Amino acid sequence: MAVLKELTPNTWHTPYATKMQEEAVTALENGSILYFPRLAFQLLPYEKELLSPIFADPKAKNISFNRRTNILCCAPCPKEHCSRLKAMLLRFSEQAEQLIRRLLVPYVSTLQPGRTSFRPVEIAGRVSSYRKDDTRLHVDAFPATPNQGWRILRVFSNINPTGQARHWRVGEPFVEVAKRFLPLVRRQWPGSATLLQWLKITKSKRTLYDHIMLQIHDRMKADLSYQANASQQDIYFAPDTSWIVQTDHVSHAAMAGQYVLEQTFYLPVSAMLNPALSPLHVLEKLTGRTLI
Repeated sequence: MAVLKELTPNTWHTPYATKMQEEAVTALENGSILYFPRLAFQLLPYEKELLSPIFADPKAKNISFNRRTNILCCAPCPKEHCSRLKAMLLRFSEQAEQLIRRLLVPYVSTLQPGRTSFRPVEIAGRVSSYRKDDTRLHVDAFPATPNQGWRILRVFSNINPTGQARHWRVGEPFVEVAKRFLPLVRRQWPGSATLLQWLKITKSKRTLYDHIMLQIHDRMKADLSYQANASQQDIYFAPDTSWIVQTDHVSHAAMAGQYVLEQTFYLPVSAMLNPALSPLHVLEKLTGRTLI
């Protein structure tokens, strides 16, 4: 299946025919990226002054907003600017959810919204460690926030005002990634998941699935030969475009770009049209074990 499946609406509330809904979900579950070349997130006039890296904490990769708690993180800015950042991120979150509810209809009843983020810092040259280097091919898995098999679905929008595209590399299918790195995964020590949660190193229990996904994430990034030689292609998301991708499934690397909005959603595997395509079931088939 093609890496990009292109859709051409120019509003976040466009209705979609049933056939298009089915095609979009099928493409997404098979590892394609849904690309919207005409779908822009329109900034309000006063929001354009927020397009500066000075509003982000230098130690963080992005500004994060939790719409359920109305808490803005990693934005050491004056109160007025923080209020505007919150309003902008809330509006983007609501529009991203509108898009999902109209296009990915089978997911709507069980979809859980996560954090909203604003990424005002240039990716290129921003590296602190290989594990945090998002210019290396990886599938998403996070040490502090186990997702326990739930899918990670993300909506992105490039709001760069100077014409700079968001440059990604997209790698090989997840099943090939899993076959390559699964033999290198270290065993999970008995009791370690309970201890990590008790020490508050993780926010919830790190299941065997989470352990394996985190190991795959780290080993992908650590393998420079793999980074250079794995099957991959370059994708450029122009300003005023948007895209949807399951980042726990699609091997990706963000190479360059500045000023992007992102909304995360979590989806239970049971809501998928074809659960066998989920990372959870792919890994369970390869290991012959129940991982959750």
